[in-house]
Amino acid sequence: MRSIWRGSVAFGLVTIPVKLHVATEQRNVTFHTVHREDGGRVKFRRFCTVCEEEVPYVDVAKGYELPAGEMVVLDDDDFEGLPLSTSRRIEVLQFSPADQIDPILLNRSYYLEPDPVGVRPYVLLRDALERSGRVAIVKVALRQRESLAVLRIRDGVFVLETMLWPDEVRPVDFAFEEEGVDLRSQELRMTESLIETMVADFDPEQYRDAYREALQEVIEAKIAGKEIIHTGAPAEERPTADLMAALRASVEAAKKQAGSRTPARERASAGHGEKAGRDGEAVEQEKVPRKRKARHPA
Repeated sequence: MRSIWRGSVAFGLVTIPVKLHVATEQRNVTFHTVHREDGGRVKFRRFCTVCEEEVPYVDVAKGYELPAGEMVVLDDDDFEGLPLSTSRRIEVLQFSPADQIDPILLNRSYYLEPDPVGVRPYVLLRDALERSGRVAIVKVALRQRESLAVLRIRDGVFVLETMLWPDEVRPVDFAFEEEGVDLRSQELRMTESLIETMVADFDPEQYRDAYREALQEVIEAKIAGKEIIHTGAPAEERPTADLMAALRASVEAAKKQAGSRTPARERASAGHGEKAGRDGEAVEQEKVPRKRKARHPA
């Protein structure tokens, strides 16, 4: 695994030299843009829409467009005086409970590997942080961007997870929040029963990327010169008209698929589901008012 960055973790007066490795990768099937007739790679040129000429890379700059359409051009010299840290330090700002970190803020994950001279302080901070049950909140500058980040432990190594800034998370403003929705108590109990029936420990290894596997098969068949058979698009799913019937059917289907769970959990889930179904029939017209979220003026 090749490192992409070298620096240090600064914790008080302790400095831990580390190397940064990208921790994740998306295994997409990638394609080139090619000429259909001969398979030649299609290249895109830098073309100016004003002078209608091809622009060499040395003459390319960054432009900030104003609302009226004018362009502010910035060169490399304009970026040199900006307060972006070049110290290559991962500065520990504070330690916080992990559950205070909203997952929507998490952006990119990296592994931290200690340099040989930094192994002892690396292990010392790792063990102390793990015993504390907290994560470290740090600041780091990577790829011309300063970010807050979380430093946590996974499989005995530090993982640096960069975070978005709060103003980069879009606010929620959907019309249905203002609408009054009346839910029947039996619908809630049946839905809770479905949730309980489907409870299981999460194991990501049991899932797979069916689309990528099928696409790879298509490519391999092309290579082998085999005929490709198209099975057609799947039927479009539509909202179910009878919600209670759909919930009951979902509970029954989930019970049949729960064979891998412990007997005690199966009995508890099944009992809960049966009770919810009987209670639901007995209180057909009972209403549960929806609690609206308090909204404060900006």
